[in-house]
Amino acid sequence: MTCVIERVEAVSFRVPVKVPVATSFGVMRDRPAVFVKLTAQDGVFGWGEIFANWPAAAAEHRAQLLVQDICDLVVGARVNKAGDLFDRLTEQTHIRALQSGEWGPFRQVIAGLDIALHDMFARRDGMSVARFLNKDAADAVPTYASGIAIGAAPELIARARAAGHEAFKVKIGFDGRRDLNTLHTMAETLHTGKQLMADVNQAWSVKEALSFAAQIDAMGLGWLEEPVRADLPTADWAELAAGFKTPLAGGENIAGHTEFAAAISARHLSVVQPDIVKWGGLSGCASVARNVRDAGLRYCPHFLGGGIGLIASGHLLAAVGGDGMLEVDVNPNPLRDAFDAAGVQGSGLFAISEAPGLGVEQLPEELAQYQTLSLEARV
Repeated sequence: MTCVIERVEAVSFRVPVKVPVATSFGVMRDRPAVFVKLTAQDGVFGWGEIFANWPAAAAEHRAQLLVQDICDLVVGARVNKAGDLFDRLTEQTHIRALQSGEWGPFRQVIAGLDIALHDMFARRDGMSVARFLNKDAADAVPTYASGIAIGAAPELIARARAAGHEAFKVKIGFDGRRDLNTLHTMAETLHTGKQLMADVNQAWSVKEALSFAAQIDAMGLGWLEEPVRADLPTADWAELAAGFKTPLAGGENIAGHTEFAAAISARHLSVVQPDIVKWGGLSGCASVARNVRDAGLRYCPHFLGGGIGLIASGHLLAAVGGDGMLEVDVNPNPLRDAFDAAGVQGSGLFAISEAPGLGVEQLPEELAQYQTLSLEARV
């Protein structure tokens, strides 16, 4: 069914936080988000989210990039299917991204628009995005608690367990030996049936990572995420995979069908984690996720942002299936928690709403106090 996009709206937000969210490569001193809304001439609309965590000024920059540098290709566009904008804009903005050297921001904006268009088409058909992608999609997906700082792990894991989570991922990569000693204690004291994973956020060299292999393997972790730089040569990742019994995970910093195909084929990653707001939206990441499953690997969507992206990630996992888990950040974030459909249910499950699209009609009113920018382009 053909529709014409009449209006594009982009809204950016920032929430001050009492406790910064630290990774090995930098610290988030507030929680940002950019939500985008597409509206067709017949009034049907769709919501998406654009990656905004890094750099510090990303939220406002992405909102402005969308309206000032991409909307001329979107407003008035005729679309026939949910993936039309992803394919079309990837081609149409190639030279703009090349000229500016800003491949990431362009990919992230296109990803958000793709999510919004899927929401629109699913809403038009009166079904959830999960059912739109797969009529046999699951009605709930398992979760794991993420964003757990190693220094506060005991408290945060206890809080996450009380919220219903049964698996937990801890951020390490700050002080190798001390981090691993703390992680070892966490692994020993974790309740029976619970899972523990660790995310290094690319902090180690290959040599350093391999020096920790025996200690990490002894912990029985579910996976070790991005122990080294994501863009290191295949040979380095091959050496790393050969040196670990623990499954390796990554994918949030891979972009492009060709790049994901190479990673899947190499099989150095046992857990593949594309992020729908960083690259691909639902179009690109659904394709990658199915290829991951076909290869006998594990698909676990990466996500650490606002409510719309989290809900969309859950719908995609429900549609693709498999034994993957949905990443749910446990750090306080009203830009996530204000959305009714973004909550974790009992037994560590994330319920997939049967409401049309992603189940988001409008942005929660309580978020208005955090708004930093609102832009619009229309026919």
